[in-house]
Amino acid sequence: MTSIQLQQLYDRDFAQWIAATIAHLKDQNVSALDWENLIEEMEGLGKSERRELENRLEVLLAHILKRCYVAIPDYYRGWQATIQTQRNALRRLLTQSPNLKPYLSELFDVIADDALLVVRAGYPDALLPSAWPFSRDLGALLDTNFWQ
Repeated sequence: MTSIQLQQLYDRDFAQWIAATIAHLKDQNVSALDWENLIEEMEGLGKSERRELENRLEVLLAHILKRCYVAIPDYYRGWQATIQTQRNALRRLLTQSPNLKPYLSELFDVIADDALLVVRAGYPDALLPSAWPFSRDLGALLDTNFWQ
């Protein structure tokens, strides 16, 4: 399959384009690769991982805040389950892509502020702090029950 045929395949059958691209990579047939779309897809993978990290971190932080500052005991179990789910997913993501750890540090304050906004909007009577009050350490975020 030529590079032009591969480019045409990209728009018609993405799954087949992936299979053909993998085959060309394994064969080290670089002249047959659809470089433009391959680069675009690789860039998209990195952006997708960052978005997943951002989303999971925001959900984690929001639920930690809810569990610590919103006094609705009937909801605690559900919030704690969500906290554990997000922690598990973040662990897996960071194990598969450890290069995301510095990105987590870079965006932490923005995501923490967003989580505070979300919780404030949902629970306007809750007495929330003005900024993230707990450790920013990754180990603490993934293991500490801040409400105890």
